[in-house]
Amino acid sequence: MKKQELLATLARELQAVKAERLAARQAPALLAARTALKDYQAARLARTHADLLADPDTQGAALFFLEELYGSHDLCQRDADLERVIPTMQRLLPTEALAAITDAIVLDALSEKLDTAMARALGPRFVEADYIAAYRKVCTPAERARQLALVAALGEALCQLVRIPLLSGTLKLMRKPAELAGLGQLQQFLERGFSSFRAMRRPADFVQTVVQRERALMDAYFSGSVSASGPPPHAGY
Repeated sequence: MKKQELLATLARELQAVKAERLAARQAPALLAARTALKDYQAARLARTHADLLADPDTQGAALFFLEELYGSHDLCQRDADLERVIPTMQRLLPTEALAAITDAIVLDALSEKLDTAMARALGPRFVEADYIAAYRKVCTPAERARQLALVAALGEALCQLVRIPLLSGTLKLMRKPAELAGLGQLQQFLERGFSSFRAMRRPADFVQTVVQRERALMDAYFSGSVSASGPPPHAGY
């Protein structure tokens, strides 16, 4: 995908993310339900991928995925930063970096939509059986498969990113200007994703492991053959 197409996609998906988060902030009950859901999902991911979080080689990347993509903390400032610099991204960022950012936001937009639907069905208090029932009722297998495909695409984009010569130095040079421009959160997101994948010996294997486990669990949820607290399906690393 060319830079102009990536920028158009990024702008569109940022608007979708903003609309979902704005709607939640304006409805306290929905916001509480979404926060409870995100906390639950983050805890489940930490259980499923406990070995990746414990391994020094993969810990940074696992935390990046868990906190930046599935965490319950407020990402509004990061998204606002992105929206502000869209006009200059075509000039400043290589295509691979822009692709990684776009993949992250496309994934974020779909996840926010699915989370809102789940939160409306569950409310702020629920048990594992409620979660699984809502997972099967509210979201289609096609939607969840697309969400997982986007996780894979983001991981692959980050794998490509670490192969770009001199990009580490470029990101460091951008740090001070980004802080002065009020874009600190966006800069941290870029640096954290890049550095965590660069530090791994086999980043592609990490992505494959995460995707395989999540796909196995997704299939088990829809088939009704596993509970949310059951043993995670390990693919190995």
